[in-house]
Amino acid sequence: MTKVKIFLLSFLFIFSFNLNSNSQSIPGSFADLAERLMPSVVNISTTQTVVSRSNPFPGFEFPPGSPFGDMFKEFGTPQERQSSALGSGFIIDEKGIVVTNNHVIDGAEDIVVQVNGEKKFNAKVIGADPLSDIAVLQLDTKDKFIPVKFGDSDKARIGDWVIAIGNPFGLGGTVTSGIISARNRSIGLSRYEDYIQTDASINSGNSGGPLFDMNGDVIGINTAILGRSGNVGIGFSIPSNSAKIVIDQLIEFGETKRGWLGVRIQDVTKEIAEVENLDEPIGALVASVAPNSPSEKAGVKAGDIILEFNGERIQEMKELPIIVARTAVGKKVKVKIWRNKKEITKTITLGRLETSEDFKVAEKNTPLEEQKIESLKITVRKLSREDIKTRNLPNQTSGLVITQIDNNSPLANSIEVNSIILEAQKKKIKSSEDLNQAVKKVLESNQKTILLVIYNSQNQRRYIGIKLD
Repeated sequence: MTKVKIFLLSFLFIFSFNLNSNSQSIPGSFADLAERLMPSVVNISTTQTVVSRSNPFPGFEFPPGSPFGDMFKEFGTPQERQSSALGSGFIIDEKGIVVTNNHVIDGAEDIVVQVNGEKKFNAKVIGADPLSDIAVLQLDTKDKFIPVKFGDSDKARIGDWVIAIGNPFGLGGTVTSGIISARNRSIGLSRYEDYIQTDASINSGNSGGPLFDMNGDVIGINTAILGRSGNVGIGFSIPSNSAKIVIDQLIEFGETKRGWLGVRIQDVTKEIAEVENLDEPIGALVASVAPNSPSEKAGVKAGDIILEFNGERIQEMKELPIIVARTAVGKKVKVKIWRNKKEITKTITLGRLETSEDFKVAEKNTPLEEQKIESLKITVRKLSREDIKTRNLPNQTSGLVITQIDNNSPLANSIEVNSIILEAQKKKIKSSEDLNQAVKKVLESNQKTILLVIYNSQNQRRYIGIKLD
């Protein structure tokens, strides 16, 4: 009987030991980890000028959808106000390089970064990428900082413990914890989505902040929450492995350089898989091939099903653009294709997405309208992305391109066509309305001289004082 008891106790001990050794223990405290990481997480505040028009008929509203609403809005009095926004970020270099979300700093006139709840620094944008919602900033200081390092987000598992540090609702230095709830999430916010889902509390103001693993390495950039009501235990982070490729390019080039195949793709449905004699609906179906693209040159055809790219199996259509985008431009890759009910392999030399015709067409918004600034007797249009690329301007440049100058314009002898108006009266100019308002204020003053900051046609930055009648 004694031997039986000894055997049972031994069995229970061994079983309990194995169970504990195969599971991740619950942290007793996150205090040491938080204390070490807090100096590397920053609070970001931005400001920009917003111009709106007041209702010319107070107390009266047109019905929704009425064409008269917009018509009479033009007669309202322009109102200028300063709009501010808050976000988070983290330091990745001792010289003060900060990573955040693009939407945190997009359109900002001034960016102020507070480090460890203490010192504040002005920051400039090194590079920003709307497609992945990532931006890189440089703090304007010679101070040295404590950086954090990136971890391997591919090794992160569902159920792993994580902590988020950020600036929710302006409450800087806030630490929350949770687990990884899911991987490879797509929620329709950006072009390239492969989010880590977490139940660590993430709220407004956490955007751009880091998601840490238990080693204190950044495995994600907190970017979105589900719904607008604040934390409901469902937040989304950009995986560090994807983010680091974009960040490195923004630091080196000031822009991204993504791989490009030149195909339009769609899902492989169960019915298509049956017709094509595929065992299961996998891969990406090529709907069309762009003329003179890398895929056309390699012999890829509409109707092909891409099963594997550069050694990575394509289970779902949405995986292919993400994998291609993070592959180096100019690299030769093997692509396995299902065609005529058999597998073939093509070698494709990747192009660059940002210089492709497909990308240019996709980036085109409404046609750039020219507008007359009657007070200055000039015609202008908004600065476009294409202008920024062709003239090799800083990525975040905004302004108005002068397309025509009348002979009797006060600018006629001082500025030339194709100059870009960046500022008027020390305020950034983003629209013709901004310029009109700046001129109006000068004309209503006693000074009657307007100070403009421009890039001339040789891209030289100049300050120009213009006397107005």
